[in-house]
Amino acid sequence: MIYDMVIIGGGIHGAGVAQAAAAAGYSVLILEKTAIAHGTSSKSSKLIHGGLRYLESGQIKLVFECLSERSLLLELAPELVRLESFFIPIYKHTKRRSWEIRAALSIYAALGKFKLDARFVKVPEAQWKNLDGISLVNLQAVYKYNDGATDDAALTRAVIQSAKSLGAQLKMPAEFISAIPGDDVNDIKYSVNGTIHSCKARLLVNTAGPWANAVLEKVTPIPAKREFDLVSGAHIVLNETAPSGMYYVEAPQDQRAVFVMPWKGKTMIGTTETVFSGDPSDVTPLPEEETYLCDVASSYFPKFKDLTREKIVESFAGLRVLPHASGKPFSRPRETTFHVDKKIAPRIATIYGGKLTAYRITAEKFVAKFSASLPRRKRKAETNKLPLTPI
Repeated sequence: MIYDMVIIGGGIHGAGVAQAAAAAGYSVLILEKTAIAHGTSSKSSKLIHGGLRYLESGQIKLVFECLSERSLLLELAPELVRLESFFIPIYKHTKRRSWEIRAALSIYAALGKFKLDARFVKVPEAQWKNLDGISLVNLQAVYKYNDGATDDAALTRAVIQSAKSLGAQLKMPAEFISAIPGDDVNDIKYSVNGTIHSCKARLLVNTAGPWANAVLEKVTPIPAKREFDLVSGAHIVLNETAPSGMYYVEAPQDQRAVFVMPWKGKTMIGTTETVFSGDPSDVTPLPEEETYLCDVASSYFPKFKDLTREKIVESFAGLRVLPHASGKPFSRPRETTFHVDKKIAPRIATIYGGKLTAYRITAEKFVAKFSASLPRRKRKAETNKLPLTPI
């Protein structure tokens, strides 16, 4: 069997490429080793957001793109993506002053085309006491804006289902064994329940996220790989009544952003940014990460005073793929790279990085970039018009 695309990895980017490729009329096979959204795509902060904090590092284009995609997903997936109220408290000690937050939110609103879901307000002081018990000591201002939230795993499953409805095939659990690249096709072997299968792909798409370079190691000869850093983002869940909105607070320890948010009727706090080395399958929150998040919550909510790790009922960590660089992960670009070793493996493409919010437009760009190397096909649908429903 010759497929136009064989996709390795059933996370959000594998799902997105499968949907975009199937919509464009290409034959698609997805190989997922464990389960849909098994890795980072079920361990994110569950946000479909425009990336307000990326304005600080000048990533204007990314913010505009994410705001556009957020608006679209609110239309296409109303059962999966919802608007939440976000609150940003400004204290006497916080690094980002009120005028800076107002300026950032003004730019954010402009990039969101001043739509209702992109506007913000300054919360009157008389209403501060209604903000889920947030500390009022040295509180100077509170801003409220709207952003998106989702169940990341459920969204990924919905995108996979959409791809399948357009003809994409899914093999799961299926382990990628090897690939031999060629000028016209790649020869691929994979196993399903211990039985080895083979197929050919005009384009092999590596969307394995933290495992991307491990996948390339199974190609003979091994193509060039991009160097990247894995950054762990830990979250903790407390058996406390969910707050009425999301709180975008500044960690006293290092001034980076942390969210205190509702999650399935409880309170979730995240995330950290710790450089990770080792097997991505082994990533779990470190004790110091859990303590860090407990301390952040204690700093802003009196009801969490002296919060310790013993109060945590659930914790999880996902891995971000960031370009290899020096400096703190928080300030690094969140760029997405399509990588091909044209000399050794011209028909094997790896996606490094990427954001949950921008998965659809990333997939569309990917398919458009490589369409010239694939046969002409009759388009079946447009992904910006395909509804997504929970399964």
